[in-house]
Amino acid sequence: MIKFISRLVMLVCFLEVLPASFPLYAADVYTFHDEEGARYYTNTPGLGCTKVRFPLVMKKNGSSVQAHFTNLKMRDYEPLIVQASTKYSVDPDIVRAVIKVESNFNNHAVSPKGAQGLMQLMPQTARELGVVDPFEPESNIHGGVLYLSRLLDTLNGDLALSLAAYNAGLERVIARKEIPAISETRNYVKQVMSQYSKLKGY
Repeated sequence: MIKFISRLVMLVCFLEVLPASFPLYAADVYTFHDEEGARYYTNTPGLGCTKVRFPLVMKKNGSSVQAHFTNLKMRDYEPLIVQASTKYSVDPDIVRAVIKVESNFNNHAVSPKGAQGLMQLMPQTARELGVVDPFEPESNIHGGVLYLSRLLDTLNGDLALSLAAYNAGLERVIARKEIPAISETRNYVKQVMSQYSKLKGY
């Protein structure tokens, strides 16, 4: 799975290391818990959200700070998902699963490797797909679904291999004719398939 931390959350996470005299002006931050008890942070207020008061202290695991960022308006993307899925003949549930794992429905997500937007398109891939603004939800979703559709066609509809190619690149999958022995890619495929199964009610 391509991990990401939004600029806002990155700022929040490191507030505690800034000097007290450091001038800082940031947008409001809200926190909420999902049904499984996991905590999320967002800059969008909504039902069940609590405004975060600074300084914010977060749990750390070694040297890394763990945080999640989500967009409470994920349902706003539903018409775009259905539209793109219908246009490119891709199961909308797999698109939902990919977006969940890739960006957790944060259209401003940027991965450490530079992947951008809801479906985490790399800049070069976005250009090849005709996506001018990867952070614009409609363009990103249409580009991501088109790319996924092409992978499925190339790999004879094999979903697991197509997801592996989406994460690691088509060349690596074709060269091995299997999911590459890359822990990130295998974990990514596992997580997307798990989300897909949940959406299908398996």
